[in-house]
Order: sequence, then C-alpha cells, then structure tokens
Amino acid sequence: MTDFLPRHLCSVPSTRREFLRRSGIGLGALGLAGVMADDTSNQLTAAENSNPMFPKSPHFAPKAKAVIHLFLNGGPSQVDTFDPKPALDKYHGQPIPMNLRTERETGAAYRSPFKFKKYGESGIEVSELFSHVGEMIDDVCVVRSMHADVPNHEPSLMLMNCGHAQFVRPSVGSWVTYGLGSENQNLPGFISMCPSGYPIKGAENWQAGFLPGAYQATYIDSKHQEIERLLENIRNASGLGRNEQRRQLDLLQNLNQRHLQARQEDADLESRVQSFELAYRMQMEATDAFDISREPQSIREMYGDSIQARQILIARRLVERGVRYIQLWHGAGQPWDSHDKIEQNHRRLAGECSQAIGALLKDLKQRSLLEDTLVVWGGEFGRTPTVELPKPGANAGTNSGRDHNHYGFTMWLAGGGVKGGHVHGATDEFGFQAVENRVHVHDLHATILHLLGFDHERLTYRYAGRDFRLTDVHGRVVSELIA
Repeated sequence: MTDFLPRHLCSVPSTRREFLRRSGIGLGALGLAGVMADDTSNQLTAAENSNPMFPKSPHFAPKAKAVIHLFLNGGPSQVDTFDPKPALDKYHGQPIPMNLRTERETGAAYRSPFKFKKYGESGIEVSELFSHVGEMIDDVCVVRSMHADVPNHEPSLMLMNCGHAQFVRPSVGSWVTYGLGSENQNLPGFISMCPSGYPIKGAENWQAGFLPGAYQATYIDSKHQEIERLLENIRNASGLGRNEQRRQLDLLQNLNQRHLQARQEDADLESRVQSFELAYRMQMEATDAFDISREPQSIREMYGDSIQARQILIARRLVERGVRYIQLWHGAGQPWDSHDKIEQNHRRLAGECSQAIGALLKDLKQRSLLEDTLVVWGGEFGRTPTVELPKPGANAGTNSGRDHNHYGFTMWLAGGGVKGGHVHGATDEFGFQAVENRVHVHDLHATILHLLGFDHERLTYRYAGRDFRLTDVHGRVVSELIA
C-alpha cells in the first residue's frame, strides 16, 4: 500500500506540527498558524539568525555590561548581616508588638548573635559575618527594604529568578542574553554555577522558558577543580585533530540544516544545532577561562581556598572574557535555610564566601571592571527577627533559628552604575517588614535591566498571542539606587 503513497506520507510524523501539516490537507496547520502567528514569527526570526548570541545593542547607553549574581539560596538573615536592629537586644526573649503571619510558628524576639561595625567613609554598619564586604562598603548599595510575595522557597525562587512565582517564565539571565547577546562567541553568554548539585527547583531557576533555548544557562558543578570534571567532555575523546573534528562537525551541521529545513525552521532545533558549534568553540577558550591555576598566587590567596572562592574567582575571569550573566549559587538544596542553630550555620556559611566576595569587589575595582560589572547579592527572601519554635519535622528542636520572611529583607548591589556607600529603604525597628522606600522583586528586576540599558517595559517577547516581559505588568526603576 505504501508503494502508492507520496514519500513524505510514508514516514511517521516526528512532531505535533508535522502531524497537523499532514492531516486534513494541512487545515490543522493553518488553524495552528492562526492561533500562534505571533509566536511563529518570533521563532522564525530566532531561527533565521545564524547566531542568536551575536552582540546586540540595548535601548540606551548602559551603565553595566555584565552581571554577577551571588545567590545565597535558602534565605540569609537580614538582621544578622546588613540590617542591624538594637531593638532586638531590648526585646530579646519577649514578644514584639507586631503580629505578622509566618510560615511556621515563631515566638519571642531573637537578638543577633553577631556584632556589627561601621565601615568606610559612609559608616554603613555591617555584621562581622561579612567584614570583608564591609571593607568595600563605599562601593556597595545596600537595599534594606526588599519584599516578595510569599514565605515559601519554591515560588520565591521563581519570582526572584524568573519574575513570576507560578508560571513558567524565562530567567533574568535569559532575558539579558536575549536582549544583549554575548561579547564572547567561544563561551556561553549565561553560566550558572552551583557546587555539588542543584538548588531547589533545579534548572527552572535558569530556564529560557518560551525564549529560544540558546538563552538558557549552561550549568556547571563548581565543586570540581580538574578542568575535565568541571567541564564535562571539554576534551575531544576521539583523538581527532582540530581539522578533522571541524570536518566532522561540518558534516553534522549540513545534515542538521537539512533536518531543520524540513521542519520549517524550528527554533528549538536551531538552538540545539547552535549548541554543537558552541561546544566546539569552547574546547579552546573554556579550558583557559576556568583554570584559576593561571592566576598569580597573590590573587588566589586574596580570594581564599574554598569552593566559593574558586567559583567567585572563575566569575571574574569569565567577566573579563565577555560572558554576560554569571549566577553563583552557594550550594545544592538551600544551605542558608537556618531554621535552627543560626549562629553556627550562618557563621560557617559566611566563612565560606565572605573573603571571596570582598576580594571580588576589590579585584574588579583594581582592574577597572567594577564600573561596568553589576554585582548582586542576596537570597530569595530573608528571615524572621523572632525565634522559630521547635516543631517535629521542621527543625532540630532548639530555640536557635529563624523562619522564612518575605515581608522585609536585604539585598545589595555594587558596581555597574549603582550608588556606592548608600543605604536605601528600611524595615521596622525589629527588621520584620519593609516600611520605608519599599522595593519589590519586580522593581529590582526593572532596575537591573535599566542599568544594562533596557526599558523593562520594552524588552518583550511575543508568545501565545501576547507580549511578555520579565517584570510582567509590574515594576518600576528605583532611580535612588543609580549613581
């Protein structure tokens, strides 16, 4: 029977669109085209561009060209790091005159076990946990009035990373590389490093969503030191020389292009094809970029010898080489989620990264990179100033930790055109709720995009019949943060 059918009808459709194209003389495909016309146009544009990561111009002159996002996943405590509250000493062990609903049951005020000290000409108070950051505080803009929507990790991670707590949306880094491309075609434009595994929600934190797949982050497990383990398959195991490997890849590209043309320029397939080219180019430059042994001993000692130190130093090397967006997670899961033993846990965690973060700011500045590199520090939310009460399955049964707190928390920014030595906003006297010059996560995103040269209302992507943007229908640029 198949001998009498046209050749294109003898094979099994490989995609839903191909099935619709073949069914009912193509009327199904026509219907789909009508519904998805705008989205198809977007995808065709992306597919026609032979290199989606080619450098692009923003809406206006940017103050920052790259971003390093230091993500303390789990939620660091604002009242133990950058938002000192003397009232907690006064009320320690007593109920505070506030009644905010928390995820878990909390009790009396819990004073910070850490000492604060004024640093720099600005005299901003910083906890002993981040004394190395304190030494660079005149280059830091501390935002003490952040607030989010809910006190749960998963939706708060999605809000902070993707601009929406519930629906699948592209991550901040994906929006940035979609808008700007990358200055280095031999390295990924967006890199996410997390030692020993994935954070909660995994790759959803750096997803491309409905944007072409080329804009999703490249994940690297930064616990490894050997280049071959840090960057899997970075060496050509076949033993082929560069010329032979290039010929092999050219053949593969030719076959892939035929496959692509038969599927009406599928943008996802185009992204996959591009990944082969990027992997080939990375074999030369990535080996150098990720090899911190090439740094002088004095620089390595300045950063320290922890996993955090290594990945933060790598981030500086990547920025030097034109990588657009680098996100550094503290570790798998949610390490900063100190429901108990906050003194012990926060001290250990800060000890792993404080020196390296201070060194990063100093190193970027002395290389004249800080002025156009935006450094962002923080978690998905903060922690309560009240103690979390012991509860089976929630903590270790001690009165020594803090619950999640989305009502008010601290983040800071440095370099990239922000106002150094500045404190923006405030929480109440206990550090529970943002009460002055409040900054929502949408506002933070709008401000980051502004520093990179974008009007957040104009950086859009048409999908499923409407224009989407990182800030959805919200967000305002916080001009007070900008120098």
